[in-house]
Order: sequence, then C-alpha cells, then structure tokens
Amino acid sequence: MHKGFKVRLYPTQEQEKQLWKTINAVRLTWNWALALQMERFRNGEKLLSVYDTAKELTKFRNLEENAWLLDVAKNSCKLVLFDLDEAYKRFFKLQKQKNGEKFTKKAIEKAARHGKKLTPYDMNGHPKFKSKNRAKPCMPTPADNVYFKDGKVLLVKIGAVQYRSDLEIPQGKNICKVFNPRVAYKSGKWIMSFSMDIENEILKLSNYCVGVDLGVKTLATISCNNQMSTIPNINKTEEVKRLEKRLKREQQKAARREERSKNQKKAYEQIRKTYAHIRNIRRNHNHQATHKIISMLPRAIGIEDLNISGMIKNRHLSKAIQDCSFYEFRSQLEYKAQRQGIKIVVADRFYPSSKRCSNCGYIRSKLTLRDRRYNCDKCNLTIDRDFNAALNLEQLACQSM
Repeated sequence: MHKGFKVRLYPTQEQEKQLWKTINAVRLTWNWALALQMERFRNGEKLLSVYDTAKELTKFRNLEENAWLLDVAKNSCKLVLFDLDEAYKRFFKLQKQKNGEKFTKKAIEKAARHGKKLTPYDMNGHPKFKSKNRAKPCMPTPADNVYFKDGKVLLVKIGAVQYRSDLEIPQGKNICKVFNPRVAYKSGKWIMSFSMDIENEILKLSNYCVGVDLGVKTLATISCNNQMSTIPNINKTEEVKRLEKRLKREQQKAARREERSKNQKKAYEQIRKTYAHIRNIRRNHNHQATHKIISMLPRAIGIEDLNISGMIKNRHLSKAIQDCSFYEFRSQLEYKAQRQGIKIVVADRFYPSSKRCSNCGYIRSKLTLRDRRYNCDKCNLTIDRDFNAALNLEQLACQSM
C-alpha cells in the first residue's frame, strides 16, 4: 500500500542555495519546454513526446548561456517534462469533455476588455508559463537515490539534509522504495512530500456502527451505541481568534504599502506565514478528529452528503462553514477508513437526519437553525438536535450492513 508522508527539512545555507538553484532550473525547463511545444503547434507540427523533448533539453543545457544548469540534478529537470506531458493530457481530455466550450467566460471577458484576440494559450485548461513571483516554489527530485538515515535524507546534488517528522520512516538504503518525492518552499519552511510502499496493518473491527453529524457550533457530534461525544470547533478557540485578528491587521498594513514595493512584498510574505499557521492548526485538528473516530474501529460510519456550495450562500454562516473545512474532514475520514476496511455510508443529500425522530421515525416538517433541541410531536422525545441527527446516521449505517 502506498502511504503519503510529509517531512520538514532543515537545510544548511549552502544546501538552501542549491535548492533555490534547482527550483529556478525546474521553472526555466518548464517554460522552455512549453514554449517549444507551442511553437511546434503554431507551425502545424506534432507535439514532441517526453523522450524527444528530453533530447532537446540536453542540447539546451549544453548551451554556453545555460552552463549553470549543469550544477543542478539532471533528472529533476527531466521529471518536469513528464509533468508537462500530464498537463497536456489533462488539457486534451478537458477539451474533449467540454464539447466545444474552448474558452472560459472569464477569458472571453478579459480578451474583450483589453481588445485582444483569443489564442490556443487562452483555452480552458491549457498549461501556463510559471512566473518567478507567482509560481509555487517546488521541484521534483529523482527517487532512485533518495533514502533516510540517522535523521537525514539524501537528495541528489543537495546532500544529506536534516529532517523532522512525527511519523516513523523506514531508515537505510534499499529498505523501502520512495515514490514521487518533491521539495517545496511554503511560508518560510522547506517541506518534502513523498510516498512509500509499506504494509498496512488492519486491526479487528468492533460490532457497532458510528454516526457523525457535522456542524458549526461543534465540528462533529458522534453517536456510538446511543452514547454522545462531541469534537469542538477549533475556530472558536482564543488562539485561532487571536491569529485571525493578526491576519486582518497584516492585510490592512499591506494594503497601505506602495504597490509592488519591497515593503509590500514583505507584508504579503508575513500574511502568507500567518495564514499558513491558521491553516495548519485547522488541518491538524481535523486529523485528530478523524483519527479519534477511526480509532473506535466501527464496522461502518454514517455521514451526510452536505451541499457545501449551497450552504456558503448564507452570508451569515458562509465564513464559519468555510473555516470548518467539511470537505477535507470527509476526505480524511474516507481514506483513513479505507485503510482499516471500515465502510463509509453516505446519507442521501435529502435524507432528513435532523428532522427525523431517532426514536419513532416521525419527521418534523418545520425545523429552523434556531431550534437546538428536537421535540418529537408523536413520542414526546426531547433530545439535542445534533445528537438526534448523529443517531439517525448511526441507524442508517447499521441498516446498510
């Protein structure tokens, strides 16, 4: 089974210079290869394959003005050609699915506004050139010679770089193969992502099911054997509120700076760091929440198919709903459940989990967001609204087994 990992790197100053040089070489290779393919398209020639483009890349690297490319790992630049090839495949597939809708509405309006003619480069999904200021600083690295040992990871042309991870990673050369390693610079941190083929330890599941109701007041209300437990909303903590206030002040500060000045760039960099801090807190909380649910080892988990795009149209709740990251919560729950063989039962979008009485099945037609207690008119049951929805999802999960 392929398992994804992310580790933080701590390069030395010399290693960091080499990393930036490789990132610049990778971006140059992408732009050169894209320009080459577009030139062939304009001339009515067939697009080059990855291997033919690699032959042209060798000639490009050997030019006198590109001598600095020889100091960079050759295979890192070649791997970018495979990325470009995949981008073109997705582009052709998208154009085939669109049935003649070649340009997006935004591209058409922009061309009309500037009085320019639309070109194949403006077509929906076409690969774009990468700018130094806007493109994500990222680079692929050859996987054949990457291995971990004594708290360091060996990277081609970079050397042994110190790393830190909370997960146990197989140590030693030829112990476990690394797939698709990539190094990225995110908000002042060097992050390496990769996957490994490791054995999946499947634990014995229990005989009960679990229902999970997502919400804004509490992130999740869990029903297990008719017992309620809750996972709090991390966005209501003092730490997140303090960081959001800081983010607002930094955005106001950046807006007052002179356009495209060095001070404005510094302000935007600080905004990215603060936002990354908030994002990491939320993501970590979702990981802990989903891990708690999976650790119960139920046979099945019942969840809702929420209409997120419709929910965020409520201007009073749109920000709170987006901050909760319901989609990410569900995706984490699904892939972690798949590892353990736990069945995920997704309730229909129109399933009345909140309006249905978990005791007698009576459906209450009128139920507003202000009603935090569910009062059944048939059996006189009075219960917490979210717990009632979780119970219904638990019963749905049990019925599917």
